This record gives sequence, C-alpha cells and structure tokens, in this order.
Amino acid sequence: MPNETSPQNIASLLHQRVATSPEKIFLFSEADGRNLSYAEFEQAVTRTAALLEAAGVGKGDVVSLLMPNSVEYVVAYFASWALGALAGPVNSLLKAQEISYVISNSEAKALLVNSEFRGVIDEIRNELPSLQTIVAFDSEADASRGFANAKPRIAQIDKDDVAIIIYTSGTTGKPKGCLLTHGNLIANARQITEWLGFNENDRLLTLMPLFHMNAVSVTTMSALYAGASTVVSPKFSASRFWKIISEYQITSFGSVATMLSMLLSSYPEGVPEGLKTEQLRFAMCGSAPVPAEILKRFEETFDCLVIEGYGLSESTCRSTFNPPDKRRRPGSCGMPIGNEMKVFDDNDHEVPNGALGEIVLRGENILKGYYKNPAATELAFRNGWFHTGDIGYRDEDGFFYIVDRKSDMIIRGGENIYPREIDEVLYSHPAVAAAATIGVPDQLYGEEVAAFVVAKDGIDVSEAELISFCRERLADYKCPKSVRFVADIPKGPTGKLLKRELGKHKPTN
Repeated sequence: MPNETSPQNIASLLHQRVATSPEKIFLFSEADGRNLSYAEFEQAVTRTAALLEAAGVGKGDVVSLLMPNSVEYVVAYFASWALGALAGPVNSLLKAQEISYVISNSEAKALLVNSEFRGVIDEIRNELPSLQTIVAFDSEADASRGFANAKPRIAQIDKDDVAIIIYTSGTTGKPKGCLLTHGNLIANARQITEWLGFNENDRLLTLMPLFHMNAVSVTTMSALYAGASTVVSPKFSASRFWKIISEYQITSFGSVATMLSMLLSSYPEGVPEGLKTEQLRFAMCGSAPVPAEILKRFEETFDCLVIEGYGLSESTCRSTFNPPDKRRRPGSCGMPIGNEMKVFDDNDHEVPNGALGEIVLRGENILKGYYKNPAATELAFRNGWFHTGDIGYRDEDGFFYIVDRKSDMIIRGGENIYPREIDEVLYSHPAVAAAATIGVPDQLYGEEVAAFVVAKDGIDVSEAELISFCRERLADYKCPKSVRFVADIPKGPTGKLLKRELGKHKPTN
C-alpha cells in the first residue's frame, strides 16, 4: 500500500493513485471484459462530472443512482464525489413506491439511470418534484460524449463534507437517510485495508450490490486505498463463481452466508479441476452471522478462510473483522478494526466481559447523522456513542459476538428487512384484522419472512392472496414466504406484541 498521508477527499485519493500508478488497472468489468487503468478511470470520472455539472449539479446536491452493478455505477459514485455532490444509491430491488420515497425524500436533483429501470422512473416521475435531470447511463462513453475535454470546477471538499446519502430502514418502517462523509469513507477503507493487509497486488471481487455500502467500502474504496484492483460483476452466480476467481486471479471477495451455502451446494467436491485459485486468501463475510457448520464446510471444501465482520450503513460498512489468519474465531464477528466499540446496558454503562448489552460505536467511520431527522440522530448518538440496536458481548480476549437485535429486524440473505413495514401493508388489506411479521430460521437465507395474520370475521382470504398483495407493494425479498392464520397475536401486559411467542404459536389452519 502506498505510504501517504490520508487525503481530505476521495477525488484527492484517486488523484494520488493516478500519480503513483497511472497505467495500473483499477477497474475490471466481468460482464463485458472492459478494464480501466487508474488514469483512464479518472478521465471517465472527470467526463461524467462535467456532464453532471452541465446539468446543474453542484456541491451539496444529491445525485440518485439506479443501475445494475457495472463500471458505470462506480464511475457515477466518483463523479458525484468529484463535484462535492452526494451520491444517492437506490436499491434496485425496491418497488415503485419505495423508490419514489428514497429519491423524493433525499431531494435528489439528478438521476443517473440504466434503461433497465427507466420504466419505473417514468411511472413515478410526477412524484419526484425535486428531480431536474434524468440521464440515461447505460454507457459512460455515450452519456458523456461531448465532454471529453471539459474540466468541471474543482470544489473545495473537506473530510466532513457528505459523500453519500444511503437509506436504511428503521423500526418505524420508514427508511432514514444516512449521511456518510468523505472522511468516513476514506477512514473505513484505511481501517479495512490495514486490518486485512491489502496491498497493490490484491484483486478484490465485487459481487454484492453497489447500492449497499459493503460493495462500496469493502471491495471498491478499499481497493482504491490499497492501490489495488477491483473486479465488478453484475451479480453473484454460483455457476460462474470459480471461473471468475481463476480468470481474474481474485485474492478476496465480499459475500454473505447465503452465497457460501449456494457454492457448497453447487460444488460439493470442491473447486472444479483446471482452475487456478491458489491466490485466493479469504472470503469476507458480513450482514448476518455464518452458521458454524457452513463456515467449517466451506473452509474444508474450498481451502479458503472465511473472515467474518460486523458493521452497518451507519458505520460506513465494517466496524469489526476477525483477523485474516488462524486466530479468527468462528461465531465471532471479530475485533474492532480502528473504531471504538463497547457493550452498554440500558443506562449506557459499560458491562463486564461476557455480559450481554447493546453494541455502541465511536470513531472516524461513524455517520455524520440522519438526513433532516435530528430526533433520530440525537437518539442514536446519546451520550456521545452511536447506539446500534444490536445485542452482543465481548469476551476476555477482545472478540465480539452478536447474539440478538433490539429491534425486530430480519436479515434475509444479507438484506435488512423491518417487519413493521410488512405489517403495515398487511393491515391495509380489507380482510386483515391484525398482523405481525417475524424472521424464522432458514437454511439458505439465514432467516425467512413469516407473517401471522388474524382475519376479520366473515371475510375469506387465502395465504396466496396475501402474499400476492404484498408482492404488489413490496420488494420481493421483503415479502412473506408464508402466512399463518392465528386466532390472536400474543401481547404482553402493556399491549406490546410478543413476537418471540409467534414462532411457537400454533396456526389455526
């Protein structure tokens, strides 16, 4: 890794890499074989920044990004940052009304969109009053044609200026816009790079969606910080995975437990013959704990360590990782990689090692705040620590373990799902008197969505009808896989739903 002082903004970091290694390939496109050197990538970023500036985008404006994993997605992020604008990634799995909320709530001024998603934008265009410009961004070269020699104004950007607004759901069911600064992104990239020992010889594979911070921080920004290379793939494919690892000589990749399970299912005998995977150092895994049996089988089958980590959008991405060697502890999310991490009781007092409490964080990688939501920001940062809402403990050697969540959040295949959002959709159905959604164990996805419904007297409704009703209003990954009809939803003495009891509840049909 180049030995340099960490710059104040991401454009400066990129420029440092160009100055040091202009011809080194930074970005590979697995979908079509394209590749961009550091110098070529910076040129593409400059052209796109000039395009955005010509469309009226300046420092502090939000640029929504709605596209599949691609070179264009990465260029779009950096072009926004070059202007001092905020990149606003939009989860492409969301349905129209959910996308409308994210774009309109962020008050986005411009949208870079792939034609794959143009139809949904046309459908909700009247609901996006702040949006002044929509740019078709299937191809950076086509979109920025005419800006080859343009030089956008250089904005004064420091580490406390916001780089990303990314939406994360809360227990109220309404997503909140996390504001992450240039300093947050650079700090987390530095923390990850130093902890995992990345250097200019690494090639990191982006399989996770670029609308999540995992792909942005772990396999893109960390590659940049290390002076390394990154390979972007449109999506995870078990059938192509080992060919990609071999062809691009991947040294590490980001994943979730579901991916590891699918690879074990597809290749029970190990890596196919004839492929070169000796250079693969480890799989980085997060979003949800890896079942101990899956971790053990993956490492034995593919001779590849699984390095678990913990983090959330509010911590840019990673706050912990296991050490990338034999010291790592299966079942643990590892140790803090550069930020402070403690376990507090309900009175915000630190608890002893081994005792359960709420995980709290503090450090350079923690978000600036929630967009136009001072109440949520103040609550999250009470007593000077960011409160994650996750329950865990620290052992005597400094390893942390996540055991539960204060909220009822479900993590399905790495996607965060908040039951209240689903409950509200179910309650809007005319046949539903009461509803409660929980996560139930699932071998492939870690958790699956299960809804419990009390039907109104005299109105017939089926499980299939309610699932279909949800599918029309929610992203597919949020929709219940099962709906169980019950006589009542169990409640405590204060009327609070006892969701833990639902897993043991006997259905009435």
